[in-house]
Amino acid sequence: MTPPRPPAPSPLGWRSPLAALRASVRAKLLFLVLAPLMLGFPIIMGLTWYWGETYYHRLMVSKVGSDMSTAHGYFERVIDNVGMRVTGLANSHELALALQLEMLDAVLKARRAEHALDFLNLLDVSGRVLQSSGNLAPGSDRMGWPVVAQAIRSGSDSVIDLFSADELGALSPALRERARLTLIDTPRAVQDGRRVEERGMVIHAAAPVRDARGNLVAVLEGGVLLNGNLDFVDNINAIVYREGTLPLGGKGTATLFLGDARIATNVRLFEGERALGTRASQVVRDHVLRDGRTWLETAFVVNDWYVSGYEPVVDSLGERVGMLYVGFQEAPYRVAKYVALAVVATISLIISGLGALWTLHWARSVFRPIERMHATIGCIEAGDAAARVGRIDSRDELGRLATEFDRLLDSQAAQRAELQSLNASLDRKVAERTADLAAANAELRAAQRQLVMREKLAAIGELTAGVAHEISNPTAVIQGNLDLMREELGAAAQPVANEMRLIHEQVNRIRVIVTKLLQFARPGEFAGYVEAVDVNAAVADCLVLTRQHLARAEVKVVQQLQARERVQINLQELQQVLINLIVNAVQAMLGGGTLTLETADRDPATDARGVRITVRDTGSGIRGEDMARIFDPFFTTKKRQGTGLGLSISHTLVERYGGRIEVDSTPGLGTAFTVSLLAEPVYRNDTAPDGRGADDSTDAHAT
Repeated sequence: MTPPRPPAPSPLGWRSPLAALRASVRAKLLFLVLAPLMLGFPIIMGLTWYWGETYYHRLMVSKVGSDMSTAHGYFERVIDNVGMRVTGLANSHELALALQLEMLDAVLKARRAEHALDFLNLLDVSGRVLQSSGNLAPGSDRMGWPVVAQAIRSGSDSVIDLFSADELGALSPALRERARLTLIDTPRAVQDGRRVEERGMVIHAAAPVRDARGNLVAVLEGGVLLNGNLDFVDNINAIVYREGTLPLGGKGTATLFLGDARIATNVRLFEGERALGTRASQVVRDHVLRDGRTWLETAFVVNDWYVSGYEPVVDSLGERVGMLYVGFQEAPYRVAKYVALAVVATISLIISGLGALWTLHWARSVFRPIERMHATIGCIEAGDAAARVGRIDSRDELGRLATEFDRLLDSQAAQRAELQSLNASLDRKVAERTADLAAANAELRAAQRQLVMREKLAAIGELTAGVAHEISNPTAVIQGNLDLMREELGAAAQPVANEMRLIHEQVNRIRVIVTKLLQFARPGEFAGYVEAVDVNAAVADCLVLTRQHLARAEVKVVQQLQARERVQINLQELQQVLINLIVNAVQAMLGGGTLTLETADRDPATDARGVRITVRDTGSGIRGEDMARIFDPFFTTKKRQGTGLGLSISHTLVERYGGRIEVDSTPGLGTAFTVSLLAEPVYRNDTAPDGRGADDSTDAHAT
């Protein structure tokens, strides 16, 4: 047979992996098989990731450190080259001849352009200007520059110096304008409020000029402005990052900083524009300019991350005035690193997965019987008592255990079937006895309720007969004497006419109360003539009869009269019921409200033919504890008015024709009374109307 499938685990039956491992032999076998692979793979991948990150970082730092060394060497050679050009010109025969022939101006200007220098000044042995290729006035003191003092004392030298805007302007207005650079707000940079950089970084060189006997006769001063010197950084970039040194489409950059502002760079902003005027990040500035250390690490450059090298540039006074930078974009290398690690992880995962599948294939033969037994237990717990392990090919201890397990289940199933048969027989007998007992209790309760009601009615009947006998005669005497007084006194009775009227009304009220008691106690004697009644017309008539109550209470009336069926009932009795419900509803809305009167046919598909009449108010509602007593005789919540018989009489009248009155009330929101009447009445109380007219003494307006 096909082995059963294990049931889906229930959320309520969920167990932690550790608990499942402790409780399942199958889980233990799987753990023993898969643990070396599942634990080894993340450990190997973690170590691979760590070693990859470490080696990658070291490789990037080593690479940019090597690039920084190359750039530094080139920068030093550029500085030395400017010094050699100045020294060569100072030692030239042409300069000596110009001194003798007083042709210095022409020679200096020609040689400045030839040697790609931005200025050339010839100074006397005290450091004062003799002749300038620019605008320096003769006699200007240049002794304050250390490189000039060095040339006078011992020999030629070339250094980096920082020239102010005025010093550049004194040499040449063009140099001042060339050095001027608008600073651009840069992410991660220090915002110090400066908008323009007007200083200039200059390769400053000076060399002694000697006569034929070796005596110092003058000093030649020259220099190159590095601000905006794009050839300088392009040459560095071409040397450091020549073709083939950056694989994966990487791009190298070089920059010269004055302070933290880029004055010469091939870093791009957008659309090929160089990032001149942008600034280094604060962390790099603090590390290099403030602390004087070389930066070999990843850094944010303008708008991207670069593997960067920064070193300070020191002037002739020993001050850190700028930085030299080389670097290359990190993104291509980072992507390559992640791709390599992903490939290694994928290959390792595939190998581990194939190994796990191969291992599981061979291990399955060991734990297949256990798995089948576990699945069978799950199915039995889920209610499938017919589940069995089935045929097992294994002939080892586990196979024999599975066979014996099925045999045990068969034995238990037979015993369970026998017990279920006995239980079913016992349950049937208990159900039969319980049903008989419930029916007997129901009949007993019904008989008890009927007996109590009959006893109440009998007591009320006796009381009513006594009241009628004891009160009717005095009432008749009072009424007769009152009529006699009117006749005898005639016009003389006019002064007490109002008092006589009040006596007449109270006597009539006594007669009405007695009539109500008799009607409630012996309803069969007051059954009226039955006719086919249009309930919509009956409701309309009742509104006319109660208009004074409605007007006094300022009640708005809403009518939804949709009934089409006629009912067989005494019209006066129906009006008595409806008037009682309407008056009660008005009395519940002392502050005004809405009275809704609805009529509708009963649904013949689910109920007998007839109509439903609903009287709904928006009054104070009925308390929950009063709901069970509202139809009891003499029960009333209106302590100063009413007899408590209105609803009881109405309930009796409706039920006499086989109908019913239902009430739905929410305290504070209102009450709805629904009168259900049958088109063909089913008489109760063993009394049916016999065609006699209703007792004229019955007050249809009583509540």
